[in-house]
Amino acid sequence: MAAERAARVGSTALLILVGVAITVYGLDQLSKYFVVTTLAEGEVVPVLGTVLQWQFVRNPGAAFSIASGMTWVFTILAAGVITFIVWFARRIRSVAWALVFGLLLGGVLGNLTDRLFREPGFGIGHVIDFISTPWMLPAIYNVADISIVSSMVLFMILTIRGVGLDGSRPSRDGDGGVADEAAPEGEPGREARGGAPAELARES
Repeated sequence: MAAERAARVGSTALLILVGVAITVYGLDQLSKYFVVTTLAEGEVVPVLGTVLQWQFVRNPGAAFSIASGMTWVFTILAAGVITFIVWFARRIRSVAWALVFGLLLGGVLGNLTDRLFREPGFGIGHVIDFISTPWMLPAIYNVADISIVSSMVLFMILTIRGVGLDGSRPSRDGDGGVADEAAPEGEPGREARGGAPAELARES
């Protein structure tokens, strides 16, 4: 029973991860296609005054134009990240962690596609950036960058809160110890401190 439940949760998490990744990737590539086909390079189009602008640039570096001139390095790193996520995905049993890796996978795939297939050549292509918010950041970025940064923020939140890949989160019991909140009633692990079942603990 427990194994079946774990399998269902794992399948749900995997579907969420894949769905989020596909959605992010699609939005990223569609927005870049729109920019390339409608804007001139360097053109600035106010959307909300100076709060939000479209500004078409080609970025040879990492997210937010960091480390320009090292495109091939980021191509290799991106390929490594994607390989790791694909290998690691089946271990995830948490919707929140599936969201983290889905956002990361979609964002990395979006920028990697640019590096592989855009000018000036395979593996060293320049990433299309177009979102400008001068009041908040001096850099110009894209949907993939937003997705990657969002995944990192969510990663830090889950890590700080101690949420495991299976969705479990440690909580302090009355004696100051740590109890695992993940195990449902009736499954192994719901025992009193010291390893004795709860019923024996109450009788003593």
